[in-house]
Amino acid sequence: MKIQDIHVHVLEAALTQPFAYSQAWYDTRAALLVEVVTDDGLVGWGECYGPARLNAAVLEGFRPLLAGADPLATDLIWQSLYNGFRDHGQKGLLVQALSGVDIALWDIKGKHFGVPAHRLMGGPVREHVRAYATGLYRRRDGDPLKYLVEEAEDYAAQGFTAMKLKIGFDYDQDVAVTRAIREAIGPSIGLMIDANHAYDSVAAIRFGRQVEDCDIGWFEEPVPPEDLAGYRAVRAALSIPVAGGEAEFTRFGFRDVLQAEAIDILQPDTCAAGGLSECKKIADMANAFGVRYNPHVWGTGVAIAASLQLLAVLPHNPPSLNPTEPMLEFDQTEHPVRMAVLTEPIRHENGVVAIPGGPGLGIEIDRDALRRFALA
Repeated sequence: MKIQDIHVHVLEAALTQPFAYSQAWYDTRAALLVEVVTDDGLVGWGECYGPARLNAAVLEGFRPLLAGADPLATDLIWQSLYNGFRDHGQKGLLVQALSGVDIALWDIKGKHFGVPAHRLMGGPVREHVRAYATGLYRRRDGDPLKYLVEEAEDYAAQGFTAMKLKIGFDYDQDVAVTRAIREAIGPSIGLMIDANHAYDSVAAIRFGRQVEDCDIGWFEEPVPPEDLAGYRAVRAALSIPVAGGEAEFTRFGFRDVLQAEAIDILQPDTCAAGGLSECKKIADMANAFGVRYNPHVWGTGVAIAASLQLLAVLPHNPPSLNPTEPMLEFDQTEHPVRMAVLTEPIRHENGVVAIPGGPGLGIEIDRDALRRFALA
């Protein structure tokens, strides 16, 4: 069996209502799916996190290098691509594109052997995961103290037992919204906050102290990802666990984060940090450092399925009779492409998601949706 070709699918859809995180507004949602075709008819699917059109250009460069390769040799292909572009792409677009290819190869590998990808990675450790709702973004109109509280209450009514709030806008308003949501959802539902690196360490510490009594599950990306000293300062000053890593790449980047003792909870994105091959290595390294691992997930059902395959094999850290389990980040914001690309959407039941048990990623792609959302 050999790789015959790679097809790149850039997808995009307009939103009915724009929303913002601390760095930008969204009025469309885009995605980049990678389709790897073998000469015996097997097809694997992957996804790249990041700017779809730019990642697409990198994947076009990969195509001739992958033609004729053995798709089961996932580590060999990973090393060949990474080493071939090491002088120009140790982080960012190249690794994001590599991630999509790697995920697609694991999909092929599982289909070839007739088992889910997590079985080939030594699992499953678990067959279901608790999901937390990612949402609570800002809108152009309305009072955040009203619409965000209502949104949080809706997530609780759906059965989610944890959710994540976006902050990093107006300092006083952020404090007020955090406190209002905690009061609205009560003490039994987890609440995390995510600044998307909108603060420096001084502001992050000040903010954290204002909401420290709200039982915050973690403070995500309090400072820019390059500022490991800032992460250490925030971590030392607050009782709130510090999380981050969606803007870090490969075991080499996370080695530096772990050695710096900068983060309590690592959040590599499977579709960005190096795919399933690399993220399993990062997870094992985090386990050796005694640091929790909770994947960042922001994409279509393909990204969710890949992250679920990884979640199936993440070790308990630390192991015990009642371990702290990793959670699935389950984006609840508007994304017309997200589940449309799957013939069977991934759903939660009272905030719990089953890990797909079919071959490979355990999903099937709806090609009509690919045509419908294809970038003109």
